[in-house]
Amino acid sequence: MNTKKILNHGRETYAVYYGDGFVMKRPLEHFSEEQKQSWLEKQHRTQQAIEEIRGVKHTVYNIPQMIFVNDDEYQVLEERAPGVPLTKTVFRDLSKRQQHEIINGLGTFLIDMNELKPAKPVKNHKITQDFDFSALQRFVDTRMSNWFKKNEILQMKKICEQIDSFSYDTYLAWSHGDLNSGNVYYDMKSSTLSFIDFAEADYHFIYVDIFSPLQTDLEISKRVYEKYLDYHQKGLWTMYSTRNPIFQQIMKYRAEEVLLKRFLKASRDLRTNPQSEKGVKNTRDKVVFMRKQIAGLLSLEQKYNKK
Repeated sequence: MNTKKILNHGRETYAVYYGDGFVMKRPLEHFSEEQKQSWLEKQHRTQQAIEEIRGVKHTVYNIPQMIFVNDDEYQVLEERAPGVPLTKTVFRDLSKRQQHEIINGLGTFLIDMNELKPAKPVKNHKITQDFDFSALQRFVDTRMSNWFKKNEILQMKKICEQIDSFSYDTYLAWSHGDLNSGNVYYDMKSSTLSFIDFAEADYHFIYVDIFSPLQTDLEISKRVYEKYLDYHQKGLWTMYSTRNPIFQQIMKYRAEEVLLKRFLKASRDLRTNPQSEKGVKNTRDKVVFMRKQIAGLLSLEQKYNKK
């Protein structure tokens, strides 16, 4: 078989389309031997997670198989996920029936992952523990004034204070851990929903997957959660009802977390005195992007304050 197309490099992986229905992956060429071994270990963990969820014998979604991990050649061969990444644009243009099938597939997949292994006892959890919240606070307090207005800084400080003050009781459950549009594909020809990249599969606080970036971007979090409640085996663990005020706060703050993480990531690329035209443009574009995240955060505040 011949390679067809080089895919975008990830943080650790070089990948190409291989034949008609496969992807060949390798660690990045500059990796040290120690980094390559760590990469291999992650691939074996991923392969095990894939085989476990494939063993559920799912019918409404697809998990592409990892064909093999070649330790000697540092190679992984996987089935390609059919279709395209499930972005907001793709979802918006689908029929109501197709959208319903996707929501049903997401709810089913979440249940299958969470119930694959026993959940761990309930713990109190703060959403700000799920990302580098201290770095966000430092940026808002010390650097944000270089590019943003005083009222924008005050708005961010207020939002940070609110999300940092919120905690809730939840379970650790076996989860995908990285549900975003790059890891969920939709094939319009067969109406097939596929999940890929199980490198982060582990025990995560249960609402991390339920209110993931994917559901937030598609604006279907509540609808997916309602499917989850329909399918969930009630005796395994207790879930909040959609009318519970704590549930409303979880849904709000988990959506805000998605935007805050994107805001923080963009902030790391800002330069106070860029020396090139490219650097000036990059900084300007990042500030525009970050302002969109602030607008999204304020919109969420207004939406949930009306409830």
